[in-house]
Amino acid sequence: MDKRLLDILVCPVCKGSLRYHRDVQELVCKADRLAFAVRDDIPVMLEEEARSLREEEEV
Repeated sequence: MDKRLLDILVCPVCKGSLRYHRDVQELVCKADRLAFAVRDDIPVMLEEEARSLREEEEV
């Protein structure tokens, strides 16, 4: 994923920062405990498409 794109993307829910987890192809919002999928290098930034993180998942 392009570093320039990562620098400008924010969580669509809280506008907070996101962390890219390359191994699982997800952008993670620690504050909202949501993971947004990255498909074919395109982030899917829709709240209804996000995966809720479980308590035991590291953020």
